[in-house]
Amino acid sequence: MSQQTRTSLAFGFVLILLGSYLILTNFFPSIPALFPSQLTWPWIVITIGGGLFVFGLLVGAADMAVPASIVAGIGGILLYQNNSGNWGSWSYLWTLIPGFVGCGTILSAIIKGAWNQVNEGLRMIIISGIMFFIFAAIFHGPNLFGRYWPVLLIGAGIYMIITPLFHRTKSA
Repeated sequence: MSQQTRTSLAFGFVLILLGSYLILTNFFPSIPALFPSQLTWPWIVITIGGGLFVFGLLVGAADMAVPASIVAGIGGILLYQNNSGNWGSWSYLWTLIPGFVGCGTILSAIIKGAWNQVNEGLRMIIISGIMFFIFAAIFHGPNLFGRYWPVLLIGAGIYMIITPLFHRTKSA
């Protein structure tokens, strides 16, 4: 990938983020209140994640999207916890980290044009989501999903049984 293409991708990503923010603020005027006028420390972590992503685009290291997604995602968790004061939520929010890896894997695959890696990223996001709901139900309390939260365990079991059926390897 040429330097001009990488630069174009980086600036395109920044423009998409800026445009998305502006559209959202038009439809939801309360969104700017989510962004404090002064930069709090979780925003610094999120910004570092975004900087890693743009840096990866500029130097041609598409795989930098994975650590960038992890850092920005953890920054998002810290922003939620800092604003809500719900620091105990870490007992289940950590399960989102494999999903951040999945997001980074998908971004990296798109940048490289390696479309076969998108499925791996999606699988990681699904596993992370299942883990999140299970741990949230356990640590946040069963009231989070009512009395039907064990259905999540059943769903995870079904997923674990079905997944190997679609990923059979050929024996020698």
